[in-house]
Amino acid sequence: MATTSDIKNGMVLNHNHGLWQIVEFLHVKPGKGAAFVRTKLKNLSTGRVVDHTFNAGVKIEPVRIETREYQYLYQDEMGYHFMNTETYEQIPVDKVVINAPEFLQDGLVCQLQFHAEEERVLSCELPYHIETEITYTEPGIKGDTATNTMKPATTDTGVEVRVPLFVDTGDWIKVDTRTKEYVERVKK
Repeated sequence: MATTSDIKNGMVLNHNHGLWQIVEFLHVKPGKGAAFVRTKLKNLSTGRVVDHTFNAGVKIEPVRIETREYQYLYQDEMGYHFMNTETYEQIPVDKVVINAPEFLQDGLVCQLQFHAEEERVLSCELPYHIETEITYTEPGIKGDTATNTMKPATTDTGVEVRVPLFVDTGDWIKVDTRTKEYVERVKK
């Protein structure tokens, strides 16, 4: 057990029958009355962020979380299969814990967070940027590159992203997996 004085950003707590990660916190000691800790907590299963206030000195139950690198292999009816890059152990992962499953590519290395005591996958984070090939887009009009006009394009993973007019079918681009936006064109 720990107390509110041990609270840090990123710490995971077992609170209100769920796992909550501390996004930010502030120790408040008013001139009159008891001290307290104001926090923003993110539910690891739903992603919901809530404000919560703890009285100073209250006992909290921290949970040990481990982050490990896993490589994406394939998908079937059991889920998305990943392999530990060190032990070669394979595990299935549910789609709901993956932050952007539509961008998964064979061999992509992701960060999986585990509940250390239960060995349960809590989340799967893809790299912030991935490189992908454009399989279809309308041809751009020559000379129309002075404006920031965007057009729809389909990637090799089947995701539609908005790209500048100069990007053509067969080009490789870098995409931000958090926002699903075009970053830059990549030379292959």
